[in-house]
Amino acid sequence: MTVTHAAPGAAGAPTTEAPASEAPATEAPASEAASAAFAPPAAEPALLSSEQILNLLPHRYPFALVDRVVAYEPGKRAVAIKNVTFNEPHFQGHFPGRPLMPGVLIVEAMAQVGGLIVTQMPDLPKGLFVFAGIDGVRFRRPVVPGDQLRITCELLSLKRKRFGKVKGEATVDGQLVCSGELMFSLVD
Repeated sequence: MTVTHAAPGAAGAPTTEAPASEAPATEAPASEAASAAFAPPAAEPALLSSEQILNLLPHRYPFALVDRVVAYEPGKRAVAIKNVTFNEPHFQGHFPGRPLMPGVLIVEAMAQVGGLIVTQMPDLPKGLFVFAGIDGVRFRRPVVPGDQLRITCELLSLKRKRFGKVKGEATVDGQLVCSGELMFSLVD
């Protein structure tokens, strides 16, 4: 299932315009404009909630790294959100006074999103898929508490229903944070 939302004014999106005879709208007071500038962005609707994700992946706290799925094409791709918060246990030691999300956990979050792609494929055997390799992973900028990782994974290949490869990208505020290819295999 793929869900897309057209932005107002985008091609195909409904638009409304005031008739030319109407007076233009007045501007909002400065206090309203200031509060609107600091309003958090509207959250994307979840196609899979954290509870549903827990039913699909074996990971549990503190290693459950996917908060919600916002786009999904079964067997093809998934887009998910990871909210990075200061109370996560790794920030106690990585690093005191300058908390940074460890790169290995960013890669693990990308792998979990990749896992969500294959867990919903009906023709695959049931079992535990684990890392088999990591290629071309690059880190572009630090991830800190308060950031929201947007993780996009696309299934590149699946061989003998046991070995697969996904391309993953993680962004924060539209800026690339991490990218690479992740391989996985089914453990007997």
